[in-house]
Amino acid sequence: MIFPMPATTTASMIQRKIDNGICTLTFDRPESGANIFDVATMRDLAAHLDEIEKDNSLRGLIITSAKKSIFIAGADLKTLLKQAQSGELRAFIAEGQRTFNRITALKIPTVAAIHGATAGGGYEVALACDWRVATDDPATKIGLPETTLGLVPAWGGTTRLPLLIGAEKAAEVITKGKLYSAKEALALGLVDELAPRDQLVDLARTKIQSSKPKRTAPAKIDKEIPAPRSTGNEAPRRAIAIINKAAPIDESLGMELDAIVDLGETEATQNLIRNFFLADKYKKGAPADKIVHAAVIGAGVMGSGIAQWLSARGVTVILRDVSREFVDRGLANIDKTYADAVKRSIMTEEKAKEGRARIICTTAHVELRDVQIVIEAASEKIDIKKEIFRELAANAPKAILATNTSALSISELGEESGWPERVVGLHFFNPVSRMKLIEVVVGEKTSDETRDRSLAFARQIGKTPVLVRDKPGFLVNRVLFPYLLDAAELFESGVDAGKIDNALLSWGMPMGPLRLIDEIGVDVTVDIASTLERAFGKRDRAPEILKQMLSAKLLGRKSGAGFYKYQGKSQSPNDALAQWRKSRAKEDVDLTNRLALLMVNEAARCVEEGVVDSAQDADYGMHLGTGFPAFRGGPLRFADHFGIKRVVEELEKLAKTDEKFAPCELLKTHAKNGTKFYE
Repeated sequence: MIFPMPATTTASMIQRKIDNGICTLTFDRPESGANIFDVATMRDLAAHLDEIEKDNSLRGLIITSAKKSIFIAGADLKTLLKQAQSGELRAFIAEGQRTFNRITALKIPTVAAIHGATAGGGYEVALACDWRVATDDPATKIGLPETTLGLVPAWGGTTRLPLLIGAEKAAEVITKGKLYSAKEALALGLVDELAPRDQLVDLARTKIQSSKPKRTAPAKIDKEIPAPRSTGNEAPRRAIAIINKAAPIDESLGMELDAIVDLGETEATQNLIRNFFLADKYKKGAPADKIVHAAVIGAGVMGSGIAQWLSARGVTVILRDVSREFVDRGLANIDKTYADAVKRSIMTEEKAKEGRARIICTTAHVELRDVQIVIEAASEKIDIKKEIFRELAANAPKAILATNTSALSISELGEESGWPERVVGLHFFNPVSRMKLIEVVVGEKTSDETRDRSLAFARQIGKTPVLVRDKPGFLVNRVLFPYLLDAAELFESGVDAGKIDNALLSWGMPMGPLRLIDEIGVDVTVDIASTLERAFGKRDRAPEILKQMLSAKLLGRKSGAGFYKYQGKSQSPNDALAQWRKSRAKEDVDLTNRLALLMVNEAARCVEEGVVDSAQDADYGMHLGTGFPAFRGGPLRFADHFGIKRVVEELEKLAKTDEKFAPCELLKTHAKNGTKFYE
């Protein structure tokens, strides 16, 4: 049999090829490593569908990608953000719905052949097809992350996914916003079959020979899916409402359209999308030679966590502590972290063994001549750290000398070493295996080379660095501690712990302030507060109840009791604290405003004093370092939205009874001039 020669038509974003009656649309955005849906791409797809609908000789359609590791990454978020602000979002989303509906309505079988990252609109175009096949490659990740950006899947995702995998599973996929591995996607039913990459298109062609699957009609849901806890990000709740409605497809698509337009106009969604772009900005920087040999001094919780993280990312590590007992305890922590990573499918057992093998432990003061960076993670005592830095200056003559201190002076340690230009702060956050932020802290004499190599190293190991100057508490602890200490003072004065914590949980914080003190440790909290109080006075003074708890060894989770009592994963109020509480109560205070505005005030001071370069740095650091709600944008973007004049008025009102609330000069200047942090 003689087959016609393949006919190829090239559009700017999509190539069309017809071979033996099967049309293949290949997404290949010029001069880009990723495919996205913007206005031009949607028009190209519609133009190709015009031709496909007219060609009666076609037997099937395959949609695929030419990119190495991306199928389609979803809608162009920059376009969405602009359209949300200009009122053009409805037309763009409606056009996408019409275009994807045309794929669903084709009389020929349609298959999405997926390789690489497939997110949002990229998976929604796959949902419009009859079949979805994917590669079993690690690069293949599939999901609908829109709700994490304050949006709903509105090109049919919220409507079609429940028809494919059922309402309950679809609700979980959509509200979690997770990207699933190929095997996870197959198990969930997000794809129909997997194949090696070189067999993907052949599998798609095989599917075309199958009969078209029957479209499931919307089923009435017997038991409504519970709406998620209400936060400032209302996208998950709007998505669940659409799923629970189980309306006919056209009506359901209309609900998607209304939801995304409504959400796109909110401050929360616009902040979430801005934060998405900020994450990309902070991950990028000037390239530098890779660091492959490191030493970590101190095998405690932080030191062992840092050693594990580095070793998992290809860095060989000498882990040193003063005794074998400490080293063995650190190794146990490392082994547990690796085991958890394997259990959670973050890495294979083989990769975990390779990482663990990169760690060499010692109690001796060995020479570190080949080490490129040393990270000191010893006790948070300045005298201990000074002794370590004096020794490191002699034993590690070429290395960056970094300290993981959370509040002590980088400049002071630099002077002690005799090589202040080589000394920098690399403040990792606990737990190291889960927290993305590193504060890269430059001392008065830290060289530009050390700064730049340290920033590059942070990015090399998969962390997000924020550059901070050497002031007590740096950025995150300085902004966080007035908030934590005032929460403890409120509790001492009679406000219920649950009321304080639940108020801040409802406001969007991932954990209430008293529970966070328990997680940090009361002893560590008092230590850091003492350091900050010496620099900043009363606003960082630990209330008496924390000192009483410290004396009674009520240190928080690690001792089994703090503000709460802990048993396994459960917690309950700690009645033993009643003896130290005052009889007067402040039950009428506006907890969220009072506590949040303390963070606003301190973040503004950090900008005012040059601790960070911009409001953006302060906000993103607080988001990554403390979980400050992304939908609020950060303390200073929240201040803009709340109204800086109102912020100052509220602080001045509170300052009448407690001077620690006095607004800083930068806030007062903005209020007077009618300006904002983000213009």
